[in-house]
Amino acid sequence: MNSVEVVLGIDIGGTNTVFGLIDKKGKCYIIDSIPTNADQPAENLFNRLFISLNDTLSGDGKNYSIIGVGIGAPNANYYTGRIENPPNLSWKSVNLVELINNHLDLPVAVTNDANAAALGELMFGNAKGMRNFIEITLGTGLGSGIIVNGELVYGHDGFAGEMGHVTIKQNGRLCGCGRHGCLEAYASATGITRTVKELLSSSDRPSLLRAFPVEDLNSERIFEAARASDSIALEAFEFTGRLLGETLANTVMYFSPEAFFLFGGLAAAGDYIFKPVKKHMEDNLLPIFRNKVKILPSGLSMGEAAILGAGALIWHQLVT
Repeated sequence: MNSVEVVLGIDIGGTNTVFGLIDKKGKCYIIDSIPTNADQPAENLFNRLFISLNDTLSGDGKNYSIIGVGIGAPNANYYTGRIENPPNLSWKSVNLVELINNHLDLPVAVTNDANAAALGELMFGNAKGMRNFIEITLGTGLGSGIIVNGELVYGHDGFAGEMGHVTIKQNGRLCGCGRHGCLEAYASATGITRTVKELLSSSDRPSLLRAFPVEDLNSERIFEAARASDSIALEAFEFTGRLLGETLANTVMYFSPEAFFLFGGLAAAGDYIFKPVKKHMEDNLLPIFRNKVKILPSGLSMGEAAILGAGALIWHQLVT
């Protein structure tokens, strides 16, 4: 039986770890997940993962040839192969390459999830054929992966691309990183929810969002309210889009990308976020950059994006 050449993609989250097999064209053959059990040692996670993978493969009926492993994880360093003091995990500094090689003697590449998403976009998404673009992940936080001349920018220490922690407001909102005024604290699913709470508490304007307890507000409900022309929700999207657009304008001055790709839950709001981002980016660009930089949705499906990104990371290393 001919074997299918694939890589193993692994995305480590604080709650669950997703893994799957991906071929060179981005086809996912197997996707599964297990609880990360973040309070336990990293060795425990990989022992359980490979038991689960082997069980799945034994019942699949196909013959796979795994040629490499890609891992997306918080605070993962491409240069060292380590995950270093990751948030939401009890691990301190863990050598992911070594842990994988205890199970598979294959090439292993690791990076953070936003970098992996950028490579996934490059190989399997809407950035095919582009050599200069930036992936922005708009989830609970804000991540970014920067592609320059067809290569991911890691910087000298492996941690380049932390746009979510650019300071956009001095002494602004407290960010999860412990600093104040980070972009992530405003332009993210968490950020827009905080904006709505501030708008609701600072006025008595009627809003559909007043029907929900404060603790139950989230970006999905804000989007639904915006679709119903709710003024508070629309103002929150405009405010969020302005801050993100202004930041992207500054980023254009450094990198002159062909496009920004927006991915994640907040990007699913479509024009409610894309239009103000585009407007405020253009309003803050030098004339030489205007009308040259696209704001585009990601071509990666939400369900497969993490695995495609991790798979693209190792495929990119193997084929370049």
